[in-house]
Parts: sequence; C-alpha cells; structure tokens
Amino acid sequence: MKCYTIIGGVNGTGKSSLTGVLKTQTSDLGVIIDVDRITAEAGVSAIKGGRIALERIDDCLAKNISFTQETTLSGRKTEDTAARAREQGYHVRLYYVGLDTPEECLARIANRVRRGGHNIPENDVQRRFAGRWEAVEKVLPYCDEARFFDNDNGFMEVAEYRNGELVLKGERHPAWIKELAERLKSNP
Repeated sequence: MKCYTIIGGVNGTGKSSLTGVLKTQTSDLGVIIDVDRITAEAGVSAIKGGRIALERIDDCLAKNISFTQETTLSGRKTEDTAARAREQGYHVRLYYVGLDTPEECLARIANRVRRGGHNIPENDVQRRFAGRWEAVEKVLPYCDEARFFDNDNGFMEVAEYRNGELVLKGERHPAWIKELAERLKSNP
C-alpha cells in the first residue's frame, strides 16, 4: 500500500525527531521530504528549499510511491497534497506533535540554534502556534489515520482521530490535546 505520511506540528515541537523514531518502527515512510534538511544540504534559501521539496512531492505522486513530509501545516500546500494523494489511492496519515505553549517551541528552537541548527523567527512561530488547530482541521478530512503525540518529555501518544472523533489515550492529557478535543467537538 502506498502511504502519504504527514509529520505535522509547530516549529520546535520535534517533527524531525519523531520522524527518526518512526523510521525505527515502520518501513513504509518512503521518501522523506524535510524542507529544513533539503535547505541545509543544498545550501540554498528556505524559499528555494521549499520549491525543491514541492518538486520531490510531485515526483513521488507522479511515480505513485510512498513519501513522508515534515510540515508546520501552515498554508494550503499540505491540504492540497493530501487531497491529491487521496484521489490517487494513497493511505493518508497524520502524525502530529504538540506542546502546550509557543514559549516551549521557542525554547527548543533556541536550544537547536545553540547546537548549530537553524533558527525560525519568533513571529512565525507565534503565528503558526495561533493557527495550528485551523491547519489541523483542514487536513483531517483527508486522513485515513491521525495520531497525536505530546513531546513534553519524549513522544507520548495522547490521542487518535477515529470515525470523525478525537479519542484521548492514556492517563496524561496535556492542555493542547484537551484544547483540540474541545475545538473538534464544537466544530464537527
């Protein structure tokens, strides 16, 4: 089965780290498309890295092969890709990584920069954090499967989306997943 896997979350939540964990647990991630890695490896601007990532996505869809995209879900591209993938018979799944506050995201980004990684402007992080639920809601209708992970202290699966409903898992439910659950109940 061909899969389109979306690793989503605001900047700094741990999308690349979750991808690394998933690579040890599953063999169907296919081509992994990470615009930050593409940008760094090609030594190009973020805009050019984004264009290369889009070309790779189009190539995977044209070849009908499995692929994984790391994304903040901001903008319409992921929604459009999910719709195209569904039309082509892909199994579409979302693995979303969350944290409770934008300050946590910014602290993780600052730590990454101290270790030589890339920075993200604070206003971009704040904007993406504020719009994260609208972004999730746009992609969910295309997903055959959606799982939600808290990354406060390692990746803990805290919910999954089944039959149009967010089902909480485990005993610990961070504030962000409760907020999403309430939002989805009020916006069926």
